[in-house]
Amino acid sequence: MAGEQHRRRLRALARRLEIPAEQLPLLERAFVHASALSGNAGPGDSNERLEFLGDSVLGLVAADYLERTYPLASEGELSKRKARLVSGELLAMSARRLRLGELLVLGASAAATGGGAQRPSLLADAFEALVAALYRARGLAAAAAFIEREHLTRVSEEQLREGNAKTALQEWTTAHFKCLPVYAGSVEGPPHARTFTASVNVGERALGSGTGRSKRAAQQAAAAQALEILRHEAADEQEV
Repeated sequence: MAGEQHRRRLRALARRLEIPAEQLPLLERAFVHASALSGNAGPGDSNERLEFLGDSVLGLVAADYLERTYPLASEGELSKRKARLVSGELLAMSARRLRLGELLVLGASAAATGGGAQRPSLLADAFEALVAALYRARGLAAAAAFIEREHLTRVSEEQLREGNAKTALQEWTTAHFKCLPVYAGSVEGPPHARTFTASVNVGERALGSGTGRSKRAAQQAAAAQALEILRHEAADEQEV
């Protein structure tokens, strides 16, 4: 049943993005993590190569969007905004809103590490791979429209300016809870390929987790996830 549910969700996403049925295998590959493959799989069997392509498509579309949206901004300011727009933190937020984590296929070890399919790094990679699949299936115009509609225009000015989730989380918790976030973490892997995992607590609540190539990157990812949860909660309270 789980396999059939996965296929139904893929087909629903394909219909939503108007991806032709014959391109469904390409869309499926966008969500296959390398950890889910056997040892004799090739480099094109996971989403890694699509992620590589999607990163470049995102960069081009974001640069074009910023150049059109901020006609008075300097090149330096545009570069900073672009780096922020295509950051793993913000891509993961869009991927989480689109529920891309539900489509990810992970190996047992990846599924059991640092939040599994909800890890910000995996969600960001899935978003990039999806962009590449859409680009391959329907061309640059369709990919650009998707990126602008589902990501670029949904990033607020506040989020664009922040750039430091740890600082933003500390400011939020100090203002709302009169306490500081507390981080914990671990590291695994050989010295040349270490993976850092971090979690963050606010008071007694475990609110976020993340992974990265450095302790700081992992803590930033954890803080970003915690900040997103707190903001959603605050927004929900205002609607009541």
